[in-house]
Amino acid sequence: MSIWSNLGLVYALLGAAVAVFLAGAGSAIGVGIAGQAAAGVVTEDPSKFAKVLIMQLLPGTQGIYGLLVGFITLSNIGLLGGSPKALDPQTGLLVLAACLPIGIVGLISGKYQGMTSAAAIGIVAKKPDQFGKAMLFPAMVETYAILALLISILAVNAVPLP
Repeated sequence: MSIWSNLGLVYALLGAAVAVFLAGAGSAIGVGIAGQAAAGVVTEDPSKFAKVLIMQLLPGTQGIYGLLVGFITLSNIGLLGGSPKALDPQTGLLVLAACLPIGIVGLISGKYQGMTSAAAIGIVAKKPDQFGKAMLFPAMVETYAILALLISILAVNAVPLP
């Protein structure tokens, strides 16, 4: 069996990988950016550890969203069940396209949520009583990751499979 006879399945698998890889990379970048700011705050005031840790973890959700779309995709195409479906290249490309929103938006929003979280950590460093307000800034970036998650889930499930 050659790769050419399974090209549709290869495209669909690439879609799952793109969702996981790009969204996960966005989360890793964002968590790293926020973590640098959090480490600076904890160096000065260890009592703020819990608050800044929550802020640092916020960009990690994009990776979870990408992983979810990846699992749904692998399940739909039969790879998790052990019986891969025979997909034509067009269907495989549709699955790949359905995975792109969370991959691309997850990459971008993860990075920018990390930057916004770092700024919010600065608020908590100077005014810990403003934690709730500070959380709103990175949460606004999260909105777009959630929208991308929803469209990818809907699109992956809408692709007609054999």
